[in-house]
Amino acid sequence: MSARLNIWRARLFSGPLTSLVTIAIFALIVAIGWPLLRWAVLNADVSGATRADCTSGGACWVFVKQRFGQFMYGFYPVDQRWRIDLWAIVSIASVALLLWKNMPRRGWFALVVILIWPPLGVWLLGGGFGLQPIETRQWGGLTLTMFLAIYAGLIAIPLGILLALGRQSRLPVVRLISIIFIEFWRGVPIIAVIFLASLLLPLIMPSGVGVDRLARAVIGLAFVISAYMAEAVRGGLQAIPTGQHEAAKALGLNYWKATGFIILPQALRISLPAMTNEFIALFKNTTLVLVVSILDLLGVAQASLADPSWVGYSMEAYAFTGLIYWLICFALSRFAKSLETNPGQSRHRMQDAQ
Repeated sequence: MSARLNIWRARLFSGPLTSLVTIAIFALIVAIGWPLLRWAVLNADVSGATRADCTSGGACWVFVKQRFGQFMYGFYPVDQRWRIDLWAIVSIASVALLLWKNMPRRGWFALVVILIWPPLGVWLLGGGFGLQPIETRQWGGLTLTMFLAIYAGLIAIPLGILLALGRQSRLPVVRLISIIFIEFWRGVPIIAVIFLASLLLPLIMPSGVGVDRLARAVIGLAFVISAYMAEAVRGGLQAIPTGQHEAAKALGLNYWKATGFIILPQALRISLPAMTNEFIALFKNTTLVLVVSILDLLGVAQASLADPSWVGYSMEAYAFTGLIYWLICFALSRFAKSLETNPGQSRHRMQDAQ
């Protein structure tokens, strides 16, 4: 205990200037944190059902409690919300099983999840084939935010890997198409892409062919993020030593086997931090769909403030949505760090064993 205390003392008060900076930072934290703590916790109102119950002068969490269903489910019919809950349970259970290292036949299970889980989610949320159809304009809140991020990511990651391989291809046509795709989508602002996907795409589609506006937003987001994913994966591919390619050739492996079994797994491991950053950016950029009247979590928060019964509680709405975004992004970053660390530890153990 004393050793740890000495370490912190050395870090925070090692000299006059360090001590002064430490004291100034602590004073700033107290000056900002104490009023925030009083507003959010000590003087907050939690119990009640109307704004008349918010009398203490602090945060009125009664507003968030009354609107919690809309924050989570949007305008999804109340009697059908069990479908979203089931989708969330299946998703969490699938991820938990995939992370279980001793699970038998985990590779086959992952393949089944990849093939079945995406259409299962669309069926549960959209309906049809025995379920009551729910139009996408009724989707919203955190459900819609997660749907946009996950499905755009499911398209962007494999597309980004193919574009990265295409950019390094020896075939000039494949390389040129990949470069044009990547540079075009990286050069266009995401908000412009969403506008183009939502407003321009219906104009150029053949007569009688329509694409749901939510699907258009997912495709637009996926194309932009795939371009950034491609650059992240390309960085990983360039970091692979040429000896790996030569060893694969010496083993008699063709291009696809060498890439799939030797080069790409190492490149993806190297690219994992950058790819995680891109996915977190995608998750936060889903808020831009608000410009085409798709109400994600932030959109529902803003729509809730239009209710005359709760005018003036924007701080509570933005604080709650901001906290949810921060929790999810922080969890993603920690999860990615654990994935990045574990293979590294394994690699070091292998090197030590050699």
